[in-house]
Amino acid sequence: MDYYFIISGLVCIAALFGYINARFLKLPITIGLMLITIVYTLVVLGISFFDDTLLKAEAELIQQIDFEKVLMDYMLSFLLFAGALHTNFQELKQQRWPVIAFATLGVITSTFLIGTLTYYLLPLLGLPTAYIYCLLFGAIISPTDPIAVLGILKKANAPKKLEIKIVGESLFNDGVGVVLFLTIFKIASMGADAMTPADIAILFGQEVFGGIALGIILGLITYKLLKTIDDFSIEVIITLAAVMMGTVIAQKLHLSAPLAMVMAGLLIGHDRVRGSAMSEITELYLDKFWELIDILLNAILFVLIGMEILVLTYSTSYVLAGLIAIPLVLFSRYAALWLPVKLFERKLDFVPNTHLILTWGGLRGGISIALALSLAPEMNRELFLVMSYIVVVFSILGQGLTIEKVIRRFLGKSGEKQTQVL
Repeated sequence: MDYYFIISGLVCIAALFGYINARFLKLPITIGLMLITIVYTLVVLGISFFDDTLLKAEAELIQQIDFEKVLMDYMLSFLLFAGALHTNFQELKQQRWPVIAFATLGVITSTFLIGTLTYYLLPLLGLPTAYIYCLLFGAIISPTDPIAVLGILKKANAPKKLEIKIVGESLFNDGVGVVLFLTIFKIASMGADAMTPADIAILFGQEVFGGIALGIILGLITYKLLKTIDDFSIEVIITLAAVMMGTVIAQKLHLSAPLAMVMAGLLIGHDRVRGSAMSEITELYLDKFWELIDILLNAILFVLIGMEILVLTYSTSYVLAGLIAIPLVLFSRYAALWLPVKLFERKLDFVPNTHLILTWGGLRGGISIALALSLAPEMNRELFLVMSYIVVVFSILGQGLTIEKVIRRFLGKSGEKQTQVL
């Protein structure tokens, strides 16, 4: 595999499509790049009826990329760290309890709701599937994707109190969702009888609490190192090393790398850490470096998502199942968020219609597709991959393009005032 050629090709495509979006469409980068890539891929498919040279070249490029490994093992840590680094820790701390509830209770409830509804709906399409595999689909599609959310919310003009809930939930429920998926995946692989409830609790706890602990340790070590020197170039490299080595350590110890990177990013981005460990020039270069990493990897990721259309198995029943999954997923998210919102809305003064906005603002992205690609063939991999892809495309294009209008619609004038004040 020629890695340099693949990376060069992806960066060139991302640059070209990014230019078209910035020059003509002016959409958020995640939406614009994915939309252009899908249109481009469909055009290539159309041209292939007359000349399949370009289609074969594009298909060969995609087939050489292990999307699941590239995203989950390499890109995700950088993207989550960058997102957490630019999240206001103090505002997130004030909203910590609803964020924790959304990211744990919400994801678990959504997983079982989606899994159960899918289990009863698929036989109606002639696609009977084992319940444990339906739960896997629920775990795949329940976590909202911070990579998609962060880029789009910048242009949605959401009140800060609402934005921090959506961003905070997405950062943490991603890690919890991946851990939940891995736990169910292991049960499905070994058989439910082979694992006891204690085994499941230990596996889940090790990933979650171990990942959080590793992130705190990484953040503290990085803080100590940054505090003892004043050299912006070395300090930026130290943060890069923390992400890379932290990911390696998490993988070796079977801890949650996503949760570790979120915690490390939040600690290093904390105002007190910035004020005591970084000079103004270091802070500037650090922010710009990780912002550039974030933009570059986002561009490549959403180009890949758009091109993944080439690996799908086209079947009428699969596509229909994916279309039915869209309202099913939205309903399950609404139901899963209802109780946590009701518990905290009075105490923390939630903005009006928080549960509706959180439901529509919960975008799915590359993580869902990566998890679907990691399924074994006997787990109905092709079916759930098509269903996940359809939900993700609708989420990014349908929900992403309308989230600003939804926020304005549900908040009205009060939302505009809160946005201006906050």
